[in-house]
Amino acid sequence: MSLLRRLQDTMVPKRASTQTWMVLTFALFVGLAVVAVALYVTVVLRSEMQTAMRQTLRGQAERIAIQIEREDDPESRARVLRDIGRLTDLRLRVVTPDTTLNSQPVADTTLIDAAALSGMRSLTTRFAQRSTGETTFFYVALHRPGDGFALQLGQPSPPLYDLVERSQLVLILGMVLALVMAVIGSWIAAYQITTPLKTISETARRVAEGRRAGKIRINSRAAEFQDLADSLNRASSAFREKIDELERVTALQKEFIGNVGHEVRNPIFAISGYLEALGTPRLTDDMRKRYAEKALVNLERLQNLFNDLIEIARLEYREDLINRQVFDLKDLVHEVGEMLRPKAEKKGLDLQIDIPRFRVHADRSRIRQVLVNLIDNAIAYTDAGTVRCRVQRRLDKVRVEVVDTGKGIDEEHLERIFERFYRVDPDRSRESGGTGLGLSIVKQILQAHGEQIHVESTKGRGTRFWFELPYQEEPEAVEA
Repeated sequence: MSLLRRLQDTMVPKRASTQTWMVLTFALFVGLAVVAVALYVTVVLRSEMQTAMRQTLRGQAERIAIQIEREDDPESRARVLRDIGRLTDLRLRVVTPDTTLNSQPVADTTLIDAAALSGMRSLTTRFAQRSTGETTFFYVALHRPGDGFALQLGQPSPPLYDLVERSQLVLILGMVLALVMAVIGSWIAAYQITTPLKTISETARRVAEGRRAGKIRINSRAAEFQDLADSLNRASSAFREKIDELERVTALQKEFIGNVGHEVRNPIFAISGYLEALGTPRLTDDMRKRYAEKALVNLERLQNLFNDLIEIARLEYREDLINRQVFDLKDLVHEVGEMLRPKAEKKGLDLQIDIPRFRVHADRSRIRQVLVNLIDNAIAYTDAGTVRCRVQRRLDKVRVEVVDTGKGIDEEHLERIFERFYRVDPDRSRESGGTGLGLSIVKQILQAHGEQIHVESTKGRGTRFWFELPYQEEPEAVEA
């Protein structure tokens, strides 16, 4: 086994290209076929042809020997030999202990002579083959003890025999040509296979090195390679989208961490300053009370910030926090309106909530958060006019809109207002105690419901937010 393994390691490379393996495989199998056919033609078939030729010659010699045996004197036998030689292309020779008769003037081959004949006591058959110029002759010498003579017969190779020999040569040359063509064909086929594979491999290598690879383009008519390239292109596009998304999320995380640090640092510094001021012995009671109230306001702001951050984290990583149920949207909107009405009246705003009754399928407490954030936001950014919440049915959905007559939002800010800590007016937002996370929480809650939040605004005329919820039909009344 060790010898075979060393031989295999020597002859067969441990690592080679697909093209090399395909060429070697084709050459091996076709070569084995060529060798097998060549051995059969040169050994087996040639041996069978010679056997058949000898049987034919022996049969002819036995028939002629019978004719000669009928003649008693040498002259009659010579005449028979001359007649047969004249009518056929056979070369005959009769050897007796006393005389030697030939159908030709001169014998070209001698297999049995008078001296050899005297020592023969049993049936003897000898064969020979001679080539004279372009002609090949086959000879047989036949001695039968009871006849008293030996007959030698020579015959030129028959046309069929020559045809078979030429066919053998053509067959061998054809097999060699087939081997050469198989090697060339395997090289071409391997080239057609390995070229797309090299393209795909090069693309995979660039991806492994961290370089973005373009679209894979292969010049092949093979359906499998075309399908493979399409699949890899789709996978590459998906990976590129994932990488872009990951890079975007990473950038957002960095920005988020920076914003959190900034938002937390401000109230902490304020609380620290107010507490330090409270330690001053010369403060009056009114000043102590004012500093304590301001510290509590910043502490409440800090608490709201952490509550909102926890809420966002829960919405992102816990899909089971959405508990859907059927409820009356009108009751929920009126509940939120009554809670926020004092804040609107304090600013002199008209909070309009007069909606029809619709049943929806959603998480009531989460939709309450959405309505509170949207309506409270509208009140905070509207100095005069109205804030309206209206509801209308659209096919199998119920659309909820919150419209205000505030200053509106510039178009450049509309795409980013749902980002965390993004503020159109940072100073005003901090004065109102906002954390900059309200609209982000709204977006997270609606996405968990499979819905989207939309916004449109006109500078100086107001803003409109809207979203949709699945409509639920009223249950049919059951007759008593």
